[in-house]
Amino acid sequence: MEQRIKKAAQLCTFLSDYQRVWQIDQVKDAYLELREFFRLFDPRHSREFQVFNNLGYIDIQHLASRIKADVLWGIGLMDTICPPSSQFAAYNTITSTKQMLVYPDYDHENISGFNDLVFQFMKTL
Repeated sequence: MEQRIKKAAQLCTFLSDYQRVWQIDQVKDAYLELREFFRLFDPRHSREFQVFNNLGYIDIQHLASRIKADVLWGIGLMDTICPPSSQFAAYNTITSTKQMLVYPDYDHENISGFNDLVFQFMKTL
């Protein structure tokens, strides 16, 4: 969203598609606060729609379309902390030049060789 940023690289994207994370029952680790919020403040989920609607204001899937930088995106398909489907929700809305590197056997961790690829991606700045 900052126009001076020309390139961006990321791995294990967080805060995307809260409702999807909830629906696939992956509300643990990074998203544990969702379950705690409902337990403490809305145990019968009478405001569930409102909660997810409000979270939409900070959900990166709704902000990613504003990215103008070239994007290099790494994703581990075994990630249970930031589920791949939630990451795809954000990636798919990016309209700038983008590339996703998929690592089928990795989860939420550093991926061997990914940092070298990020360096190569960034060195043309």
